[in-house]
Amino acid sequence: MEAWKPYEEVRNHPPDFRIRYRFFTEQEGGRKNPVYQGLRCDFSYDGDNIRETGIFAIHPEFEDELGNVILDRTLPIPQHGTARMWILFPQMRREVHIDRIKLGVIGYFVAGARRLGQLEVIEILGLYENSEKLN
Repeated sequence: MEAWKPYEEVRNHPPDFRIRYRFFTEQEGGRKNPVYQGLRCDFSYDGDNIRETGIFAIHPEFEDELGNVILDRTLPIPQHGTARMWILFPQMRREVHIDRIKLGVIGYFVAGARRLGQLEVIEILGLYENSEKLN
C-alpha cells in the first residue's frame, strides 16, 4: 500500500467544504483511466463561463463509504461518492468562494476546459473559520 498523508495533517487546518460527486464516464467526456487519491484537478461553478471566470484551484480529498479519508493511493476512487474540498489560495477563499460556496451549489471537477465530473456541496466545514485565520 502506498499511503496517502491527509491534507488536514499537511495543511494544518480543516477542509473548507464537503461534496457528493460523480465522475463522468469516458463516453460522457470523462477520464479514460481510473482516478486515485491525490487527483489535482481544478473546480468550476455550474453556470460559469470559464473563459470569463476561469477555473479555481480547489482540490478534492476522497472519502470511503464511511466518510473517512481514503489512505491507500493504489486503490481506484469510486465513480461516485463523497470528498472533502480544499481551497488552495486563501485570498480566493476570502474574495470569491466564501460568497459562492453554499449547500446545494453544483460544480465540476475540471482539467482545463474539460469536465471530469459533477459535484454538489453537501456540507460547509472550515470555510468561514479558514477565511478568518489563514493568510
